Amino acid sequence: MYRRHFIAACLLACGVGVWAATAPVKAPVAAKPATILIVGDSLSAEYGLKRGTGWAALLDQRLQTEKISAKVVNASISGDTTSGGHSRLPALLAQHKPTLVILELGGNDALRGLPLPMTQDNLAQMTQLAQKAGAKVLLVGMEVPPNYGADYSARFAATFKTVAAANKAALVPFFLKGVADVPDAINNFQPDRIHPKAEAHPVMLANVWPELKKLLK
Repeated sequence: MYRRHFIAACLLACGVGVWAATAPVKAPVAAKPATILIVGDSLSAEYGLKRGTGWAALLDQRLQTEKISAKVVNASISGDTTSGGHSRLPALLAQHKPTLVILELGGNDALRGLPLPMTQDNLAQMTQLAQKAGAKVLLVGMEVPPNYGADYSARFAATFKTVAAANKAALVPFFLKGVADVPDAINNFQPDRIHPKAEAHPVMLANVWPELKKLLK
């Protein structure tokens, strides 16, 4: 009798031990890919370019090369202003639920002579909307040609820095650095002298990439 009880106890103990050792272990859940939403104008919408040659498309390729799990949603529209972007942003945030928002707007505000306080307010509100939705924000700054006057040019460039600093957002000071501020810069642009050629878009991506990569870590 004692022996039967002893064997039964051993089998029970062994059974429990085997079950514990072979219990299924849940695999770690893979991190969800980041979603990068670009809200920009013609500089990001491949105006005058062959599809797939603009900086946004090159960014998608760069992410794959760097083996960074992220997808790019390019919601840029040629001719868009900060007012247009502000009105479109809530729906874009709700639809795509981005983890990072790149705001590349403001150039058309200057071309149309819109008030700088309005541009600054729109950029600030867009930044805050994206942040409240849980996204990090990267502001892409722009500068205007010298013929706008030194005072206006300085205040326009400062608009992006002011918004970024006030809202703790990342900033690319000048999107067209190395494109529009170099000798013979005209060779980097299409005949309209406003939109960069495809050859300039890798430089534009190079201006954005360092700040963007920091936000993706």
